[in-house]
Order: sequence, then C-alpha cells, then structure tokens
Amino acid sequence: MKIWTSEHVFNHSWETVSQAAWRKYPNPMNPAVVGIDVLDRRVEGGRLLTDRLISSKWGIPGWAARLIGSPNVCYGYERSTVDPATRQMVLNTRNITFGTSISVDEQLVYSPHPEDASKTLLRQEAVVTVQGVPLTHYMENILTSIISTNAGKGREAMEWVIGKINQEVHELANVTKTAVKTTDELLNSAKHSVDGLAERARKLSHITDGIITEKAKNISLGEQTSQRPL
Repeated sequence: MKIWTSEHVFNHSWETVSQAAWRKYPNPMNPAVVGIDVLDRRVEGGRLLTDRLISSKWGIPGWAARLIGSPNVCYGYERSTVDPATRQMVLNTRNITFGTSISVDEQLVYSPHPEDASKTLLRQEAVVTVQGVPLTHYMENILTSIISTNAGKGREAMEWVIGKINQEVHELANVTKTAVKTTDELLNSAKHSVDGLAERARKLSHITDGIITEKAKNISLGEQTSQRPL
C-alpha cells in the first residue's frame, strides 16, 4: 500500500472554486478523462450529495498492461458532498476497473483557507493498493506517480475553468450594462415623445381656446346688433 498526499492553495473564494470543480471536465489540460455521468443527486440535511461515474484512460505502461490488461476506458465511482453551511466540498473516488487487483481510493477536500477566507485550500489524498500481480510495489509507485502528475494537471484545469467563469461573468455584466443602457435610452426616448405630445396638446389647446373665444365674441356682437331698435 502506498499513500500520496498533497495540498494546494487557490487564490479564489470557496464559492468560485467549488463551482469550478463541477465544471472541471472536459478540459484541455487532462484529456484522459473522457466522460462523466451523474448517477444520482439529492439533498440531505442541507447537503448536496452527488454520485457520478468517471470514464478515463489510465495511460499505464505497456508491460503493466500486459500483466493486468488494458481496456480502452477505465471506470471509477465518485461520491461528492457539498455543505454550504460549513463551506466544504468533499469528493471521494474509487476505481471500478481493475478492482480485483488494484485499489485506488482518492479524496479531495475543498475548504476556505484557515488564515485567509478569500482563498481556498485543497487537501488531496490517494491510497494505492496492488495485490495478486507481480511487481506489486513497483506498480504502486507507478500509479502514485500518475496520480501526482494528474493532480498537477487538475489544478491547472481548475484555474482554466475559473478563468472561463470570470469571463462569463464579465460578459454577462456587459450584456446587463448594455441592456440597462438600452432600456434607459428607450425610456428617455419615450419620455421625450410624451413630453412632445404634451407640448403639442397644450399648444393645440391654446389655439382651440382662442378660436372658441373669438367665435363667442362674434356671436355676442351679432346678438347685440340684432337687438338694436331700427
């Protein structure tokens, strides 16, 4: 059995990093993961629980493949727990393929950095056990090395996804700003139109009042003239 551990600090909030973790795959940094399928998702006690099937290519050396086989795609089972109350995201993964001879139990824990809540601490651990095949210790070392390499690619992928999220937020802010500006322009245009109509109505009212007053005067003069004695 071989145990591998690692810690990494992301200069991003836990909310941003946990969101990026959901969108980590696919990414150009680690094309070995070829598919992720959600098997179940539910909320229990305020926590989000998700079961997923991970499809990937291990990329083990040819000599090792001859000992244990080399399927095109390897499968793993992942259980994740997201607790917004404690701001913690835990992912536990175990391989399904090669399960009788190789066991890889991996855990990732995302939580706010204890000294700076604006950052996120990732604690990662993998326990590798190989049994029933030749060169057990050597194969455990190879698998641990692959895990370490993939972990580095995974951190790069997280930064890549966070960059995409920030870009989407920026674009959404610009769209919203443009929409607000357009709405303000429409409102101003409508206001000017209403003001113009009101002004025209006021002028028309003055003209109408003048015409009515003039006609009233003419009618009054006509009546006075008709009432004079001949």
